[in-house]
Amino acid sequence: MKSLVDCVAVANIKSQIKRNKQNEKAHERNKAVRSALKTSTKKVHTAATEGDLKTAGDLAREAARSLDRAASKGVLHKRTAARKKSRLAKAVNRSA
Repeated sequence: MKSLVDCVAVANIKSQIKRNKQNEKAHERNKAVRSALKTSTKKVHTAATEGDLKTAGDLAREAARSLDRAASKGVLHKRTAARKKSRLAKAVNRSA
């Protein structure tokens, strides 16, 4: 993906150029965190469907911590994190 800084239509103002660089870095970091969250939730769902309750519980705990951390950093909204944690717990409890 082409970054905003390398694009043709960019602000001439120094502070805006810096802001664009910061936004690009944050975007990449947030994208990586969201991807890791998807992977961890997928692992929980896979373990739950296979009936591996202990592993699913451990993975759900780790995923919940990751969701909380993402919410505190501003990657996710806190209600979104709470909803995802609730759905994970529901999936683990359903497999029990």
